[in-house]
Amino acid sequence: RPRNGRRNRGDTNMDTTTLVPGLLGGALIGLAAAALMLLFGRIAGISGIIGSLLQPSPGEVAWRLSFVGGLVAGGAALMFFYAEAFATTVSPSMPAIALAGLLVGFGTRMGSGCTSGHGICGVSRFSPRSLFATATFISTGALTVFVIERVLGGTL
Repeated sequence: RPRNGRRNRGDTNMDTTTLVPGLLGGALIGLAAAALMLLFGRIAGISGIIGSLLQPSPGEVAWRLSFVGGLVAGGAALMFFYAEAFATTVSPSMPAIALAGLLVGFGTRMGSGCTSGHGICGVSRFSPRSLFATATFISTGALTVFVIERVLGGTL
């Protein structure tokens, strides 16, 4: 820390208030992805799971709805028991949110999967396509943060 006791803009606080929930959340995500693969032979890629609900195949709807329902229920439970997890100081404009959503959807389509499918399931299987996609997600995200923070002054 600087002498004035304030943190620099890019500093992060790696104490148990952020470390433990992050490790617990990561372990639960890994457990869910592993269970889906072991029990059903399916990859926990959210875009594929939800996308296939729009044009379902026979026998595919129940497990997909259960998985999505579990995500929603887990988020609702977290909000009820640990609402601080949803606290944010970022307040982007509605056009920025809409543009971000469109870009994420376009990237998901172009990359044949989303961050959960590639980043969690594909990387753990050492899929070259997923390793490349995840490296692209991370580098693009870092570049976006840099541009918004340093070039645009932190607002969008």
